[in-house]
Amino acid sequence: MSLEGKVVIVTGASSGIGATTAEAFAKEGSKVVLVGRNETNLKATEAACKAANSKAELLLITADVTVDAKRIINTTIDRFGQLDVLVNNAGIIEFGIILDVDVDQFDRLFNTNVRSVFLLTKFAAPHLIKTQGNIVNVSSVAGLRSKRGMTTYCTSKAALDQFTRCCALDLAPQNVRVNSVNPGVIVTDLYRNAGFSTKKAHDYYELAKDKHPLGRVGQPKEVADAIIFLASDSSSFITGAIIPIDGGKHAHYSF
Repeated sequence: MSLEGKVVIVTGASSGIGATTAEAFAKEGSKVVLVGRNETNLKATEAACKAANSKAELLLITADVTVDAKRIINTTIDRFGQLDVLVNNAGIIEFGIILDVDVDQFDRLFNTNVRSVFLLTKFAAPHLIKTQGNIVNVSSVAGLRSKRGMTTYCTSKAALDQFTRCCALDLAPQNVRVNSVNPGVIVTDLYRNAGFSTKKAHDYYELAKDKHPLGRVGQPKEVADAIIFLASDSSSFITGAIIPIDGGKHAHYSF
């Protein structure tokens, strides 16, 4: 995969897709920067990375992507001197129809799911141009399909998809690739963090199985594998791609 020695930032690395992706990069021999708000969980990811590769070089940055974007990039460069891959994984979900949600929800979702990605990309781009590196954004099938009661979330992910395509065109002349993975329902802490109880999350996963043509929900490793592929030289002629990792959900008649 030619990722050995590459410097990789993974945001939202404290759990779920981010933690599994960080571990996968460490296994490939990359120098991994683990970014997240929960220091305890970041240390658990660090331990998993070390278990995958005892020689892995890791940097933990406890940070909030909505306010610490410049610090995240600068700290990475200060430590490693370069940046090869940026994985914008941090994201949040909230629910509600337009009659019920307020502007605060809109601002929260766009600050985390879109604005932080803009800032991290803006600050990372000059360094990625030097290494001819790449960016992988973690969006959602919700950016491709619409669903009642998820107006702000779907809109934020649709914005992220368009940002991915536009940045791919902006940076193509510098040979910097920008792609997105768009997961379906994946078993992570996303819904628990949105306030679901353990039982409600379990019930949601059970109901979601029928919405995926493959008849099941996904696992973080299945998304991480796609991210690793897009970040590697194996995908050297792929940019501006929006790739569903969703068991066919994006093609299903009912979202």
